[in-house]
Amino acid sequence: QVQLVESGGGLVQAGGSLRLSCAASGITFSLNAMGWYRQAPGKQRELVASITSGGSTNYGDSVKGRFTISRDNAKNTVFLQMDSLKPEDTAVYYCAGRAGAVTYWGKGALVTVST
Repeated sequence: QVQLVESGGGLVQAGGSLRLSCAASGITFSLNAMGWYRQAPGKQRELVASITSGGSTNYGDSVKGRFTISRDNAKNTVFLQMDSLKPEDTAVYYCAGRAGAVTYWGKGALVTVST
C-alpha cells in the first residue's frame, strides 16, 4: 500500500521560511518522479515543484527563485524548502508521487503566511 505523509506545515510571517517533508512508503521511491502541488481556497490545485528520479527539477512560475525541491532516496523522502514566503503562498500543500501510470497523493499540509 502506497502512503505519502506530509509534515512541516504551519503558520509563518511573510518573508519567513518553512520546510515541508513528504515520507513515502510502499513504492520503489528512487524510481519515481515526485512533486508538490498546492490548492488555495477557491482555486484549482497547481504544480509547485517536481523532481525526477534523476534529480531534474521543475517549478511553477510563482515560486521560481524562492522554493527548492529536493529528495533523499535513502530516506524515501522529498522536501520543499520555501523561502521569502508571501501571503499568496497560503494553501494546502500536497505531496504527489508517480508509480507507472498512477499518481498517489498525500493528505496535505496547511501552510499559512500572515502579513
